[in-house]
Formats: sequence, C-alpha cells, structure tokens
Amino acid sequence: MRIKSNDTVKVISGEDRGATGKVLRVNRKTGKLVVEGVNRVYKHVKRSQKNPQGGRLSKEMPIQASNVLLICEKCGAASRLGVRFLPNGAKERYCKKCGAGNGQVSPPKARYAQK
Repeated sequence: MRIKSNDTVKVISGEDRGATGKVLRVNRKTGKLVVEGVNRVYKHVKRSQKNPQGGRLSKEMPIQASNVLLICEKCGAASRLGVRFLPNGAKERYCKKCGAGNGQVSPPKARYAQK
C-alpha cells in the first residue's frame, strides 16, 4: 500500500464518492484506511463517566484503500501513485500524471544506486 497517514485523498467509489479528506489511520494488514469525514456511522453509547450524556456518537469507519486516489501536491489532481528508485538508491513515491515526487519510502541502498 502506497498511501500513508496525513496524505490527502479523494474517494472514487462508494457512498461518499467525490469526497476528499486527510488519512487519519492506515491498517496495512486489512488494506483499509480511515479518512477524515468519510464513511461516517452512528455508534449508540450508554451513559458513563466518559460520556455523561450518552446518545449517538458519529465516527469514521475504515474504507478499502483501492477506493481512494492520492491528490498530488504539485498538480492538484487525483492520480495513481508509482514507486521508483532515485539515483542514490532510495525509493520514492511519485504521481503518475505529472511525475512529481511525493516523498521517500525507504532509505538509500547501495545495490539500487546507479553507477
């Protein structure tokens, strides 16, 4: 999965199609992520010391990572992500539309460095 926390994404399918938001959490094991303001549900909460009033709490639920596209910081468009090696051997994410880099994924490795 190439999407990380604090990335801005656009939902491309489902009930919230077209919505944009910041990624709050990523679960790599299940391939899901929680996006701010997307896929909200009501949880009924009984009165307690933590919630003295009780009632219905609105919270975000995870959505499938395949249902979102990253919004590129450079071109501002929702696009797919690719991964490429830099000349020093580091791996970085990049926008498939404009080719701009979106941050390193791994540190430089000598075996991938260009000679």
